[in-house]
Amino acid sequence: MKIFKNNKILIATGGTGGHVFPAYSLAKNLIKNNYEVKIVTDQRGFKFLGKYKDVKLIINNSTTIFKKKIINIIFSIFIICFSYFKSLFILYRAQPSLVFGMGGHASFPFCLAAKTLNIPFIIYENNLLLGKSNRILMPLASKIFLAYKDVEGIKEKFKTKVVITGNIIREEILNFNKKKYLSEELNILVLGGSQAAKSFGEFLPKIFKQCIEENIKIKVFQQCIESQKNKLEEEYKNLDISFELFNFTNNILEYFSKSQLTITRSGSSVTAELINCKIPFISIPYPYSADGHQDKNATYFEKKGYSFSIKENEVNEKLFPLIKSIYKDKEILNKIIEKQKNHSDIEVFFKINNEVKNLIYEKN
Repeated sequence: MKIFKNNKILIATGGTGGHVFPAYSLAKNLIKNNYEVKIVTDQRGFKFLGKYKDVKLIINNSTTIFKKKIINIIFSIFIICFSYFKSLFILYRAQPSLVFGMGGHASFPFCLAAKTLNIPFIIYENNLLLGKSNRILMPLASKIFLAYKDVEGIKEKFKTKVVITGNIIREEILNFNKKKYLSEELNILVLGGSQAAKSFGEFLPKIFKQCIEENIKIKVFQQCIESQKNKLEEEYKNLDISFELFNFTNNILEYFSKSQLTITRSGSSVTAELINCKIPFISIPYPYSADGHQDKNATYFEKKGYSFSIKENEVNEKLFPLIKSIYKDKEILNKIIEKQKNHSDIEVFFKINNEVKNLIYEKN
């Protein structure tokens, strides 16, 4: 089949926000540059993207084959095969010139179908370890876009495909200019998806209780799940903590502008946003992340001086002393901010648009 020389691009994504939000940011930028863009996503991704009306969505569910029970593996193969054939149909109807795979199992069958139809595809990795799907797709991809040059898992013979683009994040984040926030209190922002919000809602009140007992003045802005809100409100009121709780917000910059320190998981999207916005953070890696990629992210950022890292099983032992030391000497945060200034993803879309033009118009 021929490669179509037009301005149509399909972006395959799904699963967690770490895959979905970069896909949405990419789509918005490509649309702004006069490309006709659609996002192909699964039901999990649709929960994030369904509320946005500025990008067209196509549902195509898939799953991972990496499961323990044989019966689950067989069922997963069936779903992946169905997703692959549906992907062929979607691609044949759309006839795009280019496909983006944003990582994760939701993009795998779609990129495979693109290769079958001789449509070039790009894979994108924003973690410090190449994901399973991207490892399999690496030999077939036209280009491999990486957020960081130190990503593990790239075979030597495929390094000619690599383009270090930086993190694909929202333009308002890239252009955010945080003013210095002066306060006697230590303003702490707590972020996390649904799982992280639940975990943090369970153990952080105990840590904040220690802060109050040690006369450490804090103000807490905390993302929580709806079922925890009443309990957290009661706990923080009893502790006489100044606080604000929220579930999900499109206006995260409002909280970024107020916070001096963030407690978060080590997901690639949220850490990239915090680094670009020059906000010091304590990352608590999700202990069950695929291949331990959140541990690798957290270790990397700590070595760079962008953040602190504490394992979840060490929170009770290490988190309060760290907050106490920061409260006593806020110059610690200023040193982290100076390190974060060494990193910027401001050119990410400029680099991507150049590569897209080359693939669609110059190489075909």
